Amino acid sequence: MIKKVPFRFHTPYAMISFEELTEEIIAYIRVKSKKNYSVMIGSDSRASKEAEIVTAIAVWRIGSGGRYFWTKSKMEICPTMRDRIYKETMQSITLAQEMKSALRDQLGDEFFWNNQFIVHIDVGENGPSKEFKDSVLGMARGFGLDAAIKPFAVAASVLADRHT
Repeated sequence: MIKKVPFRFHTPYAMISFEELTEEIIAYIRVKSKKNYSVMIGSDSRASKEAEIVTAIAVWRIGSGGRYFWTKSKMEICPTMRDRIYKETMQSITLAQEMKSALRDQLGDEFFWNNQFIVHIDVGENGPSKEFKDSVLGMARGFGLDAAIKPFAVAASVLADRHT
């Protein structure tokens, strides 16, 4: 059974629920089920004390393009960069856990053998957010998720950033 996630997700043609998003992703994967996939979830927000966090979910059919969806949270109070980065990371982790569970329920454990499921975190080796790199990577790994940072965190630093 798919859990109730309160967000609505943007597609090129409509706003959809988490349940509909899961159905869209599964349908996309089943069209070419022999291909390898990477499911990437990342969040971004504007650098301000009050921020809306945008989270993108991308499904990349490796070597053959992909699709992405995005959602925007309610306004969050983020007095420091650390607060903002941690809230972005936790939103990505939470949605990743829900999506991974929903996909596993529908596609089975075999899907996860040759495919990737990665949280993309909007920090890097350089810049002001670099001091949070180890802690946010540890957060994701502590929840049993693989994680990527810039420049490889395209779901956060490119897709979600496009909608902040």
